Amino acid sequence: MATSTPNKSIADFKSQLVGGGARPNLFQVEMTTLPDAVEGWQAEKMQYLCKAAALPASNIANIDVPFRGRIFKVAGDRTFDVWTVTVINDEDFILRNAFEAWMDQISKLSNNLGATEPASYMTDATVHQLGRGSVKNSKDNSGEVNSILKSYKFIDIFPTAISAIDLSYDTGDAIEEFTVDFQVQTFELISGGNNG
Repeated sequence: MATSTPNKSIADFKSQLVGGGARPNLFQVEMTTLPDAVEGWQAEKMQYLCKAAALPASNIANIDVPFRGRIFKVAGDRTFDVWTVTVINDEDFILRNAFEAWMDQISKLSNNLGATEPASYMTDATVHQLGRGSVKNSKDNSGEVNSILKSYKFIDIFPTAISAIDLSYDTGDAIEEFTVDFQVQTFELISGGNNG
């Protein structure tokens, strides 16, 4: 005998949507340091001018094992997708200059020389998913800040692509922006549901 599922009401849905739903425009990216050879990095500017980012993606591949005409699937290795951020470019070019210098440290424009020790060109970054609720600023008690719903730390990242910035007489009422693609070794959950 088939079992029936009770009807769900909008009130039932509302009771399950905690906080009214997480908002993709409430986030912050922290990249406090770049490799030592990169000069001029401004971590606070990155927090403001990073226009878009993503929470991390990861995949576990499957391995197909044939057995008597059937395929038995077992778990394979975990891989991590490229992490892309979009950065607003202002007239001092500080962030773009730093990313270009970072890539030049890895592989110089003038020749094929570059850093040989991975630790010398890798760093960490953190992305925070912020909530609409506020909490007391624990750093300096200067007021309220957005609550942090979840944070991920990207470990040992390095840039592999900086996008072009298109220039055109036809483009008005726009601010330049560019993307940076980072390779990710791994990530870890560093917090959730706290005030940062």
